[in-house]
Amino acid sequence: MLSVKQISKTYPGFGIENVSFDVQPGEYFVLLGRTGVGKSVLLEIIAGLTQPDSGCVFLDGAEITHEKIQKRKTSLVFQNSALFPHMTVYDNIAYPLSGWGKTKSQIRERVTELAEDFAISHLLTARPQTLSGGESQRVSLARAVASEPRCLLLDEPLSSLDATSRSDIRALLRKISARGRVILHVTHDYTEAVSLSTHIAVMEDGGIAQVGTVEEIFQHPKSEFIARFVGIRNFFRGKLEASDAAEASLRHFTTDGLSFSVLTESSAGPGCIMVRSEDVTLYNAARPTSARNNFEGSIVDIAPAGGGVEVIVDIGVSKPVEVAALVTSEAVSALKLRSGKKVWVSFKAAAARFIEE
Repeated sequence: MLSVKQISKTYPGFGIENVSFDVQPGEYFVLLGRTGVGKSVLLEIIAGLTQPDSGCVFLDGAEITHEKIQKRKTSLVFQNSALFPHMTVYDNIAYPLSGWGKTKSQIRERVTELAEDFAISHLLTARPQTLSGGESQRVSLARAVASEPRCLLLDEPLSSLDATSRSDIRALLRKISARGRVILHVTHDYTEAVSLSTHIAVMEDGGIAQVGTVEEIFQHPKSEFIARFVGIRNFFRGKLEASDAAEASLRHFTTDGLSFSVLTESSAGPGCIMVRSEDVTLYNAARPTSARNNFEGSIVDIAPAGGGVEVIVDIGVSKPVEVAALVTSEAVSALKLRSGKKVWVSFKAAAARFIEE
């Protein structure tokens, strides 16, 4: 387990203060926040590149706050792969093993095993400057886990990759996480956080604003900042069904006894959909509309929100399924909205964004 306790670090005009959270083995923990909020500084403190002004870092119960980098059992992967340009892929992966007193045969066996695991066996003789972005990150990750660290620290590892490479690396990261290694992943992209994480900590003004599961963060933000930052209140886990040959891009997503229509080219399988509350429309009765998603439900809450009024409607069949709509105060009056009233919820298939697991 990784435990960060009351970490503070001050720079001129910037700093982090009293940051605390725990990451359990098997969790994929994402530190989510805007650029410049202090996420990377925190990673550098955990990795030993920077010393905190106060606070402690523990790994598997042992304090490592002032431990030498080589003895921390942590590995840090940056946004840009940072491979040694004068070394081959083989030598880059083997580099962390050179100080372990292993024989050349043992090193060769370990590098070969990692190359197969990370699908880069065909690249072992190549130089970093000849690799694509996705290939470079695969090599970086292989090098990072070569020494079998207990904690893997990832600093925006997907931000410079194309869509295909991001999908491939996400699958690889899930595979690494499934083996029980502690992972702390820093990003400013909530889509990336949703697609990978089991738990999220949101940073605001140099501190932790909220820690929780993906559902807790997106469905129950604890502050207006978090609600505005994640930008999504309608978040549903479920399964994307196989495509219909007649309309290949129009798909059905099932969750809790409901079926949503969504436009996506993704493969069938588990995932989630997200719909902005601004894209949800309310009606007093069923009416003709081009929107594919139309559900009857009961209003369970009405509350002021940034830029309008948030209306929560339960459209569930077998269990509660809440949809949030952001409307104007004038709409609340015109539709005579109140708690307990029956209304119709509507949103377009194009408004539902699918993210595969």
